[in-house]
Amino acid sequence: MSIAALRETRILTGRSMRHVMRSPDRIITTAITPVAMMLLFTYVFGSALGTGAPGPYINYLLPGILVITIASGVAYTSYRLFLDLRDGLVQRLRAMPISRSSVLWSHVATSLAANLLSLALVLGVAVAMGFRSSASVASWIAVLGLLCLVTLCLTWIAVLAGLSAKSVDGASAFSYPLIFLPFISSAFVPTAAMPGPVAWFAQHQPITAIADSLRALLSQDPVGSELWAALAWLAGITLLAWALAARIYRGKTTS
Repeated sequence: MSIAALRETRILTGRSMRHVMRSPDRIITTAITPVAMMLLFTYVFGSALGTGAPGPYINYLLPGILVITIASGVAYTSYRLFLDLRDGLVQRLRAMPISRSSVLWSHVATSLAANLLSLALVLGVAVAMGFRSSASVASWIAVLGLLCLVTLCLTWIAVLAGLSAKSVDGASAFSYPLIFLPFISSAFVPTAAMPGPVAWFAQHQPITAIADSLRALLSQDPVGSELWAALAWLAGITLLAWALAARIYRGKTTS
C-alpha cells in the first residue's frame, strides 16, 4: 500500500471512527451479550461445569468470551459497509482520485479500534467478577496481538458479508454462526467432556486453538502447538476472505 493510500485510509478511518464515537451505545451493545454470557456461565452454570483447571471458572471462561465479543462487534463492520454501498458513498468516492482499497481498509481499521474498546470493557467486567492472571507483560502483549489477529480475521469475513449482502438484515446475520461456534469448542468446557463426533469437531476447529492459546498465555502456562494451529487458521481464513472480498469489491466498483 502506497503512502497516499495510507493517508486516504487514515482519513476515511477518522470518518468512520467519528460515527462510532457519536454512538458509543454500539460499543456497549457489542459487549452486552458477552457480559451476559459471562455472568450466566460463571454464577449459574460455573459450579456444574467441571473443567479440571485450577482457579475460578471465570479464568477458564474468559478467552472464549473475548472471541465472542469480537464476533459480535464485527457485525457492525458489515452493516456500515453495506450502508456505504447502498447509499452511494462508495460510488461517489470512485469519482475522487483515491485508492479503492482505502475504503475497505478504513472499515477494517475502524473495526479493530472499536473492538479493542469492547474487549477492554468486557475485560474490566471480568476483573470485577474475580478474573486474575499471572501473565507477564510479554504474555499480555502476545494476548493483545492474538486478539488483534482474530479481529482482523473476523473483520474480513464481515467485509465479505457486507459486500455480498442484499439487505441490512443479511449484512449482520452472518455473525450468528460466529457467535455460536465457540459453544462447540473448548471455550466453555474441555473437549474431552464432549461426545465422540462433537469432541472431534470441537478439537479440530479454529476457536479451540485460539481459546486454548489465550488461556495458556493468561495463565502463564507453556504454549504448545495450539498457538501455531491458531495462527495457521487465522492466516488462512484471513487471506481467503481478503481475496474474495477484494474480488467482489472490484466487480462492484468497476461495473
